[in-house]
Amino acid sequence: MQDVLVWQLVDSAFPTGAFAHSLGLESAWQHGEVESRDDLQAFTEAAVLQAASGALPLVNAAYREPDRLAEWDALHDAFLTNAVANRASRVQGRTLVASAARIWPSPALARIQSAVASTCAHVAPLTGVVFRALGVPRETAQRIVLYGAARGVLSAAVRLGVTGSYDAQRLQSAVGLWSAGVAARYADIDEHDLAQTAPIVDVLQGAHDRLYSRLFQS
Repeated sequence: MQDVLVWQLVDSAFPTGAFAHSLGLESAWQHGEVESRDDLQAFTEAAVLQAASGALPLVNAAYREPDRLAEWDALHDAFLTNAVANRASRVQGRTLVASAARIWPSPALARIQSAVASTCAHVAPLTGVVFRALGVPRETAQRIVLYGAARGVLSAAVRLGVTGSYDAQRLQSAVGLWSAGVAARYADIDEHDLAQTAPIVDVLQGAHDRLYSRLFQS
């Protein structure tokens, strides 16, 4: 059943709202920073590395000490100085816990949902506590986060017309194999290692709200 649960969590149909976000790709594309297949692959890898250094520390911390969720949430709020990324994290965090509580109702998830009512509800620490409550192993949770970052960028690339469906899947496969090494390197990262590794992507994402026309929320 654990495998079935993981497949469901990584399925694009799972209602976390991630489909509404491009992780900065839309802004990067409109600003001419992503013009080729190599650019798209580099952007996707940057997004995965940023997820590893900017999300996994708090996924791990919250998984390890779920009772300190409010503290991890406040730390992530201070870290996400980019208003667009901060807003997207809050939206996806609340959607994640609400979806999990409706799909797999339990006292543990009900308590988490109640607790986030008074927090910013950022997605990284909530991923840690929700996946722990669901019985997802920490290593699996880490790989889901990295996979989701790559899939989010490449799914957005298809809808923006940056690349086609088949090529996006080829890139997903290539980046997926590469991200296995990233997962291994960042397996034991914690809140003290929280870092921004893609500042240019962060700046581009921050410019998202100024685009003349937008398909995505971020």
